[in-house]
Amino acid sequence: MNVKTRSLLLTLALPLAVLALPALAGGDDVTVQGEVLDLACYIGHGAKGDEHAPCAAKCVKSGQPMGLLASDGKVYLLVASHKDATAFEQAKEFAGKRVEIHGIAMARDGLAAVEVASVKAL
Repeated sequence: MNVKTRSLLLTLALPLAVLALPALAGGDDVTVQGEVLDLACYIGHGAKGDEHAPCAAKCVKSGQPMGLLASDGKVYLLVASHKDATAFEQAKEFAGKRVEIHGIAMARDGLAAVEVASVKAL
C-alpha cells in the first residue's frame, strides 16, 4: 500500500472511529431480542434453547452469570442497575426463553453488556 492510499484510509477511518466511541463506551439506550442464557453452560458446552431451559433457570438462580444471545448472534452479558435491580432479577425468570430486553448498552475490552431496565417475554 502506498503512502497516499494509507493516508487516505487513515483520513477516512479517524472520523468513523470517533463517531463509534460513544457506542463503545456505553450509555446508549438499546432494545435487543434474543434468548436469556446462563453463560456458564453456554460458554462451557454451547447449551441453549428449550431443552436446556430448566438447567439454565437453576444455574442463573444460583448465581451463574446471565447473558442474552441476540437474534443477530451476538452475546451480551446482562447486568443489573446499581439503582434498581428489579428488571435484572425478572430476566432470571426467562432463562432459556426468548425475550425483549431494553436497557443501556456498554462495552469494555471486547465485552458487550446490557444494563437491564426492562424485560418482556416474546
